[in-house]
Amino acid sequence: MRDYVIVSDATLDLPYSIIKEYDIRVIPMGVDINDHPYSFHPDERDLKIDDFYSQLRAGASTHTTQITPIVFMDYFEELIKSNLDILYISFSSGLSGTYNTSQLVVEDLRHKYPDRKIYSVDSKCASIGEGLLVLNSAMQKKKGLTIEELRDWVEDHKYDSRHWFTVRDLFHLKRGGRVSSIEAVVGTALRIRPILSTNEEGRLVVVSKIRGAKAEMDFLINKMTEEGEDLSSQIVIVGHGDNLEQAKQLEKQIRSMNIIKDVVIAQIGPIIGSHTGPDMLALVYMGKK
Repeated sequence: MRDYVIVSDATLDLPYSIIKEYDIRVIPMGVDINDHPYSFHPDERDLKIDDFYSQLRAGASTHTTQITPIVFMDYFEELIKSNLDILYISFSSGLSGTYNTSQLVVEDLRHKYPDRKIYSVDSKCASIGEGLLVLNSAMQKKKGLTIEELRDWVEDHKYDSRHWFTVRDLFHLKRGGRVSSIEAVVGTALRIRPILSTNEEGRLVVVSKIRGAKAEMDFLINKMTEEGEDLSSQIVIVGHGDNLEQAKQLEKQIRSMNIIKDVVIAQIGPIIGSHTGPDMLALVYMGKK
């Protein structure tokens, strides 16, 4: 039986060590910083995440670009020619046209290579929420699931990836249309931090607003204990946007509870970081839909 690979895109924000360990293939994505184009790869070959946040804190303007049909076609065809079938797990269709583009390319490739198995699944997730779904999919693949079985598993479990995050500077969300100009000015002045998640359409939604670092960590942990299922066998991910100290505090607090298998800290890359800004903090786990 022909082997297959799990493919995702550079919005998944998993540590490169995990990507290598599970042989996850990641399509790079583009970001412009002060009109200078970069291609972001998980190994940071073209753009270091720390350099990105340094420029962002210095006031740089950023703009991200979707994966083009040509990039999808080239990337997928290289895998096909390496005798590998493909299960692509995409960035949420509620936040980008990436999934729809991948579907068009997949249909073309199915006609061109009718004997090959090529599937695209909409994760309905973003950033490390997408990354956690991909990681759990890779774990399922190691159990021996066929490509069709794993495709169905992803469809059945994509809403189990629960992700919650806070941002420090509301102006990045304002630029993306998530909060109003007045909310951005008042919220930043009062240090009000919105709590965001994704809905069933995979769109970002503001679900609460709190004040203070302790309150945001308490909120994230409470959500995990309320929604998390079978936490003792789970790897949960703490994500941060150039906010390692607070991420380590959250990791320490979670570990002290002795209710989870492991905690991974992941730095949010420039594709998502362009929209959430510095000092973002996130927690993701598998839980109730």
